[in-house]
Amino acid sequence: MSSEKERLQIPDWKNWGPYLSERQWGTVREDYSADGQAWTYTTHDIAASKAWRWGEEGIGGFSDKRQRICFAVGLWNKKDPILKERLFGLTNLEGNHGEDVKELYYYLDSSPTHSYMKMLYKYPQQAYPYNWLVEENKRRTRLDPEFELIDTGIFNDDKYFDVFIEYAKGDINDILVRITVHNRGKEAASLNILPTLWFRNTWSWGPDDYKPQMMSSNQGNVTIEHRELGEYALYSDERDIHLFCDNETNLPRLYGAEKSGYYKDGVQEFLVHGHQQAINYEQGTKVALNYDKTIAGGESVTVRLRLSDSVEGNAFGDFDSIFSDRIRETDEFYAEVQHKMTNEDEKLVQRQAFAGMLWNKQLYYYNVEEWLKGDARQPPPPPERLKGRNHEWTHVKNSNIISMPDTWEYPWYAAWDLAFHCLLFAVIDSDFAKHQLLLLTHDWYMHPNGQLPAYEWSFSDTNPPVHAWAAYRVYEIEKRNNGGKGDITFLETVFHRLLINFTWWVNRKDAEGNNIFEGGFLGMDNIGLFDRSNTQLPNGGHLEQADGTSWMATYCLNLMRIALELSMANPVYQDMANKFFEHFLHIAAAMASIGSGTDGLWDNEDEFFYDTIRMPGDASIRLKIRSMVGLAPLFAVEVIDDHVMQALPDFAKRLNYLLEKRPDLAALVSRWHEKGSGQKHLLSLLRGHRVKRLLYRMLDETEFLSDYGLRSVSKYHEQHPYVLKVDGQVLTIKYTPAESDNDLFGGNSNWRGPIWMPVNFLIIESLQRFHIYYGDDFKIEYPTGSGKLLTLFEISNELSKRLSAIFLRNAKGVRPVFGQQEKLQQDPHFRDYILFHEYFHGDNGKGLGASHQTGWTVLIAKLLLPWNMVTSQSVEGPQV
Repeated sequence: MSSEKERLQIPDWKNWGPYLSERQWGTVREDYSADGQAWTYTTHDIAASKAWRWGEEGIGGFSDKRQRICFAVGLWNKKDPILKERLFGLTNLEGNHGEDVKELYYYLDSSPTHSYMKMLYKYPQQAYPYNWLVEENKRRTRLDPEFELIDTGIFNDDKYFDVFIEYAKGDINDILVRITVHNRGKEAASLNILPTLWFRNTWSWGPDDYKPQMMSSNQGNVTIEHRELGEYALYSDERDIHLFCDNETNLPRLYGAEKSGYYKDGVQEFLVHGHQQAINYEQGTKVALNYDKTIAGGESVTVRLRLSDSVEGNAFGDFDSIFSDRIRETDEFYAEVQHKMTNEDEKLVQRQAFAGMLWNKQLYYYNVEEWLKGDARQPPPPPERLKGRNHEWTHVKNSNIISMPDTWEYPWYAAWDLAFHCLLFAVIDSDFAKHQLLLLTHDWYMHPNGQLPAYEWSFSDTNPPVHAWAAYRVYEIEKRNNGGKGDITFLETVFHRLLINFTWWVNRKDAEGNNIFEGGFLGMDNIGLFDRSNTQLPNGGHLEQADGTSWMATYCLNLMRIALELSMANPVYQDMANKFFEHFLHIAAAMASIGSGTDGLWDNEDEFFYDTIRMPGDASIRLKIRSMVGLAPLFAVEVIDDHVMQALPDFAKRLNYLLEKRPDLAALVSRWHEKGSGQKHLLSLLRGHRVKRLLYRMLDETEFLSDYGLRSVSKYHEQHPYVLKVDGQVLTIKYTPAESDNDLFGGNSNWRGPIWMPVNFLIIESLQRFHIYYGDDFKIEYPTGSGKLLTLFEISNELSKRLSAIFLRNAKGVRPVFGQQEKLQQDPHFRDYILFHEYFHGDNGKGLGASHQTGWTVLIAKLLLPWNMVTSQSVEGPQV
């Protein structure tokens, strides 16, 4: 067992990690307004001077798991009007496509225990163009691209610093820090490097007013005393000035109060504005070590620090050897993960994807009841809050390390993003993956009614029910990696919790009780004509969703599969497997209009699935939009080996009884009694003909198939927009390959054409499962019209290659994700640093939206693993 794998067996090795956010300002947690306008209540400017209630932020931040002692890197190029202590970006109201970080930074490496970590921040030597970025984006419309930092030309002459921030652990509570700054320009340039240590403010809110302390020692170190953590010291190998202040709100600056003190922004006030009285040189609750450096052109400087509770003697005697050991051990760990990979560029992209996911772990702290009512030692919040955002979720008491979609754009957990994250974590840290999936089902997360919290902007929004799918996939990955031994206790625990969530879906999202589901938002923000979370639809109708219904059919199959696995150890679960099998059949019947009292969601003329507005009475409006909504039925597919039927006779008996009594339903599950390849049975919403017709459109390069994956809306709608006239309104949707041209449900949300990873990944998996049943004789034309026939497994492989091509350097030496940015494509200090965007241009693969490991894009690391067919009887089938 490698050293890193040994550390993974000891939970305390994760006591310290990258648990700070890149942005605390503008979050719901810090919003105490009456109107819920979080983006304006706290701002980037306010952040420098305001002590946060619920969390901390910083560049390359590191902290203990409860965020009591925090560390980050501050910088000042002597030209900016403020210190660079946090990343700058535009709010949802400022950006022409919503919120957007306006910085260049990259997460480059991390071991799963954070025993070694590395990131890069690019800091211009010229004055940072804050106002220009705001004004230019304000001037641009939704029809224009976003104006990014690199578009200002500030990096063109290489007058910038590359700031590499690295961490290595000598032991559980022994953290070594190395900050290496390269001057990429030709001329000497000055820089204040400001490693900063502080306590999260826990004393200003009440009832506990305990305030920890840090102070300068006679040896030139910073000593730290905290009643919960004990004594620590921050050592520096180069003696420099200690600038102390307090992590407390600057009341005079923000609120005009007449009060003196050493406030949170004291270091900035001292260095930038020359206010000597802003600093205490002896003690405080925040300290910055000021390294004032002039770095020659093309040269670099290194700052070494050590935060430890146990160092004796020379703190830097073994510093370099520890770093070397941790880097070597991290290399060894990933060498094992990538041992079947031969392409070095694929290894580079995958390792940075792993790094991004690990750097995006944060402490998420939010007690809704306390947040609504306010704190004893603070002014009472406006009474309107008690009926405002998330007021139905007073049971929420979150305080855990959670994987975030993006530490700046989305520094809060999102339920369905998190499910996809867990597949990647299962590859490198299965215990963390299981912990994350269980976390959202606990009483202090899941609503008493069974709903999972979506995200802090609205816990009540509805995300697709993917947790059962993710739980079984994590179980299978760990089982395979452990030589066939799976964690049944985990699977059983999550199954029981998800039963409650499934019941919520059935009771709340099937308005007519006909097994056709509404769902609502379901992650696809503006893929339709209107906000699908809005219950007020034209002429008093309600929306029956092809994707909502498909997600529920998928949910049934996922829970059935878990129940079958549990039945192998405890036969009592066979009844539960039968229950979900039967429920799946009824959903399949409703979608096909068999006995449902509706005309179903399949359109015989177009041979495609569409959403339908069900009007009062028998009238309906079919929304003929060719979108990912119509491909979602592909997700609902499961293959059962015949040996499972033989091992579970009670399940097999009940299943066969249902199919014999309802031959009309049996026909929906692809000739159940005709076993497929390898003695397997298929459960699916689609018979062979409908599979072929969906794939005919999906694999058409004039519709869904792009060189870089599957578009979310068919390119057909570029020349043929869908138009609906109702209630005096004209609603239109067209194919939009890049950024959003409307503000429907969110600022930078755009699924009207771009490629996004989660649905592509699910379709790839679904094709693999279909192949397990149909085998090599079932072939489809790929691409449509090409005359080339491939198996479904081969097609899934080809789709994976197209998605991977977004990030990999192609024959021309460019990475499509970088678009037309020449510096990103060619400069040796840019071209191999990868950004993992929220979604990608539907025609050229350029990265769009949020840019740092956003949500589901982490799945690319899974797709880059070698493909193989599983030759055993496992229903897991081919692996991605």
